[in-house]
Amino acid sequence: MNTRTLFKGEGVAILIPCFNEAQTIEKVVCDFRTELPNARIVVIDNASTDDTVKAALLSGAEIRHEPRRGKGYVVEQMLREIDADYFVMVDGDDTYPASFVHQLLAPVMAGYADMCVGARLSSFDDAAFRPMHLIGNQLIRILVNWIGQSNLSDILSGYRAYSRRVARELPVTSPGFEVETDMAFQMLYYQIHITEIAVPYRARPTGSKSKLRTFRDGARVLWKIFTLLRSVKPLTFFGGISVLLLLLGFAAAAPLLVGASGASDDYLQHIPEAIMATGLVLLSFGFLFVGIVLHAVNWRLRELHNVLTRPARR
Repeated sequence: MNTRTLFKGEGVAILIPCFNEAQTIEKVVCDFRTELPNARIVVIDNASTDDTVKAALLSGAEIRHEPRRGKGYVVEQMLREIDADYFVMVDGDDTYPASFVHQLLAPVMAGYADMCVGARLSSFDDAAFRPMHLIGNQLIRILVNWIGQSNLSDILSGYRAYSRRVARELPVTSPGFEVETDMAFQMLYYQIHITEIAVPYRARPTGSKSKLRTFRDGARVLWKIFTLLRSVKPLTFFGGISVLLLLLGFAAAAPLLVGASGASDDYLQHIPEAIMATGLVLLSFGFLFVGIVLHAVNWRLRELHNVLTRPARR
C-alpha cells in the first residue's frame, strides 16, 4: 500500500514561521494542504510589514503572532503553545517541496527517530545558495559534528519533522536564525535521535528576498556554537584552555631550565619568567578545576532533566 495516499495528516501540525512572505505563503499553505488535507496548518507571523497575514488567511491557515522579531522566538512559541502528535516545521519562502513531507514524517511516526531533517546540500538549484552561505553551512556542519560527535549533513535546514517528545523536552534559547544550530546541539546533548533525508532545495521565486545577512547571521551562528560548547561541554572547553595555559607555562619556564648557569645574578635575571610560568601553571589548574566542577553540575542537571521530562504514569 502507498502510505502517501492513506495518510492524510491526522494529528500533524504544519508550522510555518513567516516574516514578509506575502508572495509565497499562500502557495506553501496550499501545497501542504494538498499533501496532508487533515493536518493543522499554522502560520506564525513574525511582525511582517507586508500582506503575509492577509495571504495566509486567504489560504485558510490558522494564524499566530510573535511580535518579538527573530526566528528563534517563533520556534519557542511553536514548542510552547502548539499541541499535536507530530510536527512539521517549514519556511514560508517556497524553497522546500511539500511532496517530501511524507518521507520526513515516516521515520518519526515509526518511532525510528524523534526528528527528521530535510538535508539540502545534495540537491539544490544553482541560485539557491549564495557562495558564502554554502561555505558557512559546511563550516558550521563540521564544527557541530566535531563537538557533538555526530555525522549530520545539514545543520541549518528549515524543513524538519519532529515528535511530541521534542516539543516537550527541547530547550530553545536562541532569538534569531541560529536557532537551527541551537536545536541540533541540544538534541545531540540530550541524546534525542536525529535522522536525515535528502530533499531538493529550490531558489526563491523572482521578487522574493532572503532575510539572511551573510556575515551578521554567520557570526551569530558561530558565537552560538562557542557558547553552546562552553555550556554543554565545559570539561572540553575549560580543559582545552587549561592545556593551552599549561603549555605556555612550560614554554615560559624553558629559559630557566635550559639557560640557568647557577650564578645568583643569573637567577635574578630569570625571576620574571619564573613568576610568569608559575602564574600560567596555576591558571591552568584553575581552569581545569572549573571544567571538572561544571561537568559534574551539568551531569546532575541532565539527570534531573531526564526525570522531569518523563511522561507521567496513569
